[in-house]
Amino acid sequence: MSTAQPAGFNELLHFPVRLSLVSLLTPAAHAEFSYLREATGLSDSALSKQLATLQEAGYVEVRRTGRRATARLTEDGRRALAEHAQALRALLGEALDASQEAVSRTERSG
Repeated sequence: MSTAQPAGFNELLHFPVRLSLVSLLTPAAHAEFSYLREATGLSDSALSKQLATLQEAGYVEVRRTGRRATARLTEDGRRALAEHAQALRALLGEALDASQEAVSRTERSG
């Protein structure tokens, strides 16, 4: 088995918290900081740090108006997420297919 990562695999997005954040931001035009905090269970400081990391990469835009902050996924962020998802499918494809076949066989015999 090869340990090489497929094209498009993104170490920055693969980190579970950041993957959760970009997934939450995908359908939204803008998401409130409080919504992201509640959805991820992160503290304010941890969420700020993760959003800053994504912002530095150009994947997220954060807007602050007074004490209110919102975030949105940029086009680069959407593209990076799509490429990462495709890389995960390539990496896991055969394993997922084999796992689904095993589940189907178990359900039929069970």
